[in-house]
Amino acid sequence: MPVALYALAIGGFGIGLTEFVIMGLLPEVAADFRVTETVAGYLISGYALSVAVGAIALSAVLGRVDRKKALLGLLLLFIAGNLMSALAGTYSLMMAGRIVAALCHGAFFGIGAVVAADLVAESRRAAAISIMFAGLTVANVLGVPLGTLLGQAAGWRSTFWAITAVGVFAFVGIVVLVPSRGAHDGGHGILAEFRIFARGQVWLSMLVTVLGYGGMFGAFTYIAFTLTRVGGFDAAQVPWLLVLFGAGLFVGNLVGGRFADRSLARTLVVLFSALAIVLAAFALTASSQPATMAALVLVGGFGFATVPGLQMRIMNFAAAAPALASGANIAAFNVGNAFGAWVGGAALAAGLGYTSPLWAGAAVTFAGLLVYLGAAFGRGGEFARESSRDPGAVGALR
Repeated sequence: MPVALYALAIGGFGIGLTEFVIMGLLPEVAADFRVTETVAGYLISGYALSVAVGAIALSAVLGRVDRKKALLGLLLLFIAGNLMSALAGTYSLMMAGRIVAALCHGAFFGIGAVVAADLVAESRRAAAISIMFAGLTVANVLGVPLGTLLGQAAGWRSTFWAITAVGVFAFVGIVVLVPSRGAHDGGHGILAEFRIFARGQVWLSMLVTVLGYGGMFGAFTYIAFTLTRVGGFDAAQVPWLLVLFGAGLFVGNLVGGRFADRSLARTLVVLFSALAIVLAAFALTASSQPATMAALVLVGGFGFATVPGLQMRIMNFAAAAPALASGANIAAFNVGNAFGAWVGGAALAAGLGYTSPLWAGAAVTFAGLLVYLGAAFGRGGEFARESSRDPGAVGALR
């Protein structure tokens, strides 16, 4: 694989840190700014909403710009946002820094996925995308625990200084390693790119992402309750148990990319089916600590293994604006996060027990599988087109 992919992965690592490390530092941030932990938690939701906005808006605007320059511009935004966070003297400035950093998130992964796919042969495009997303998974496995420890030992601002440094490193790596390939040029303006949303398969791709990925995230959002109240683990063990989940993310991402290159449609069917089954099995065996540890790896693995394929699918149906479509799907991942968390929370609030988010996640994922089967067998879908190529698609839809 081209070494340029690893420069993209470093950027993904930094962005993953920015999004998730704040969760472990909320008590310190709340105490420093003298706000409640609930108010401090808005730094997470504010980030997520900004990701959804930036994913579509900046992907559209930067779709006409040389993609290397677009990535560098987004990293400058990322560096500026984290620098603002590190220096913030008030809660409002901290929130502003989070919003600025978040705006680059979706567009970086959206445009980066297109760049990664263009760096390799058509038969290896999903695998290339998985390497870029590997940075995000490593951030979950190693970056978040280490960033939290650094923030607790040297103050939460030290973590954001470290993330800023990661952004500078990624910027230099892209300058040196990523070639200039130019922007996509369909001969039309920015508004013309939004015509991809007239395609039903583009909307179906995003819906599959919301449901398929949302099911996993909904279960994960409340996993600490399941581990401590059902599995009998001590609260101090939870961060290290989540390393198992992160390891599953890392391996699943890379393996899922390779299988998606072989058969995108069959891979997504198998992964969604397996994820729904594993979530249900986890709910049934959550009182067993060995079974729980195995389930954490499998849920992370099957869940994130879908990501390269889901990104490839929407790009396949949006040749006229692949960066915009890719960014829109990143927004769909974040909508899925919010939706899955809402469904899991509703199950808990209904008094269905601490395994109910797992059952809810299995149901949401199964719904995603049904939508995907309808899309793949429907008009213009993968299985319906095996003998006929759609001129609007990119690459082989196997």
